[in-house]
Amino acid sequence: MTTSDSGPGTRTDVQKALLGHATYRSLGEQRLTPTEERFERARRTTGLWLAPLVAVVFLALPLDMAPSQQTLAGLLLGVVVLWVTEPVPIPVGGLIGVGCIVLFGVVPANDALAPFGSSTVFTFIGAFILAQAMLKHGLARRFAFRILALPGVGRSTVGVIVAFGGITCLLSAFVSNTATVAMLLPTALGILTVIAKLLQDRGLVEPDFDPTRLRVGAALVLMLAYGASVGGLLTPVGSPPNLIGRGLIEEATGERISFAQWMATALPICALMFVVLAVVLLLVNRPEIRRIEGIEEYVAQQRAELGRLSRAEWNTLIAFGITVVLWITPGVVALVAGTDSSVYETVSGRLNEGIVAVLGASLLFLLPTNFARREATLNWSDAARIDWGTIVLFGTGIIFGSLLESTGLALTIGTEANDALGMTSLFWITAFSAALAILVSETTSNTASAAVVVPIVLPIAMAADVDPFVPALAATFAASFGFMLPVSTPQNAIAYGSGVVPITTMIRSGFTFDVLGGLLIILGLPLMVAVTGIGG
Repeated sequence: MTTSDSGPGTRTDVQKALLGHATYRSLGEQRLTPTEERFERARRTTGLWLAPLVAVVFLALPLDMAPSQQTLAGLLLGVVVLWVTEPVPIPVGGLIGVGCIVLFGVVPANDALAPFGSSTVFTFIGAFILAQAMLKHGLARRFAFRILALPGVGRSTVGVIVAFGGITCLLSAFVSNTATVAMLLPTALGILTVIAKLLQDRGLVEPDFDPTRLRVGAALVLMLAYGASVGGLLTPVGSPPNLIGRGLIEEATGERISFAQWMATALPICALMFVVLAVVLLLVNRPEIRRIEGIEEYVAQQRAELGRLSRAEWNTLIAFGITVVLWITPGVVALVAGTDSSVYETVSGRLNEGIVAVLGASLLFLLPTNFARREATLNWSDAARIDWGTIVLFGTGIIFGSLLESTGLALTIGTEANDALGMTSLFWITAFSAALAILVSETTSNTASAAVVVPIVLPIAMAADVDPFVPALAATFAASFGFMLPVSTPQNAIAYGSGVVPITTMIRSGFTFDVLGGLLIILGLPLMVAVTGIGG
């Protein structure tokens, strides 16, 4: 069963199972079928010997690479095997890799650990504390019932998933993808709790079922994570890779991309991506039930029982609202003044999303629920229960991304691949750019992927006497992909941290969307660039 105090025949406490916010669960903490348990044991046992074997074999190969590059590549391959096979918890796999990087002399310890101070890490911490308050005081459940009460949405699991994905896409076009997912995850878990309890109450599942293993839950949370990446492509400020790629392209080609041109180019591609995403997730993670009769009455009853907002809920809303407004402000300034203006540079620099997140979270410890007793909305015991494993996991991903660039390994991979493939046409260089960006983003952050791949693509295109604009833009778009592993993007890490998306499910869903989304970029981007005249 999902918790140690449950067993066969007992009734699952759905709310405790889904809103406990656990990340990694050992085999003894999961309820598996005999077939699933055999597969899981074989997968994890394989990783114990395959990870070191892959690393050692690669390190022993007589390759024409700098020693630091070959060592980093071998260790990274070993870590990827650990992440996929899970012989140890995924965050621990990342820590093992970081330790080996220092042990094998790739970089000194201080240099290796410096990326843990990244703004993204603090965004995670602040956003998770805000999410903890939403879960503790029931605000996530209230939001979930509000979404389910929208006309037509709550009648089917498909409607819920698609509607939630649409909301996520629109928000992430102007708010950081990480921030969007972090602030909506509690609502997604609240929605899943409602669906799971309804399935339980109507006898559609066993009384002691595991709600964290529902396919509908995996589809809903992955829609949140992947939908944010798709929506983030809509505007230049929707995701850090967009700004990085746009800046590098303008510097190398002298061709400026306006806000309107970017949106006109991205909108049709993102719309198609969203349709493909919905189809992929609903087919790969087919919901246990499509239509649930009577859900409108159930939701109405539950909303009535919730009553008025409590003082703690109001405080959480205030802290949450202030944080979101400050997250959105740089995007609004970009729309009004442009991203080249000094006003935008000042505002975006000072309203850094990580700083905003921790300041917003700090309000929860200041806003009182009972001032006479000096009780605040959250106490430190609540904050200590946030998902530190996901924070550690993504920190290790940032480390690998920075080392790919600083050691020159990414440049070596790009140039060697280009020499081997002998690409000379716009189509093949664009395809290579997108594929390389997706591949790099699978093992590093999407921001690192853009910073690493776009500088590789530009000289390759110029050397082939091909206009580098389209290949570089394809690499920029594709850098927001990488959906197979929790470390690929902050959104993936948060989704995995929900506890309802097994690593095998993420790999299966992510690989399918990687391939189809990559094809949309390769085929659709050149067409849209020609239609809109972007960069001309």
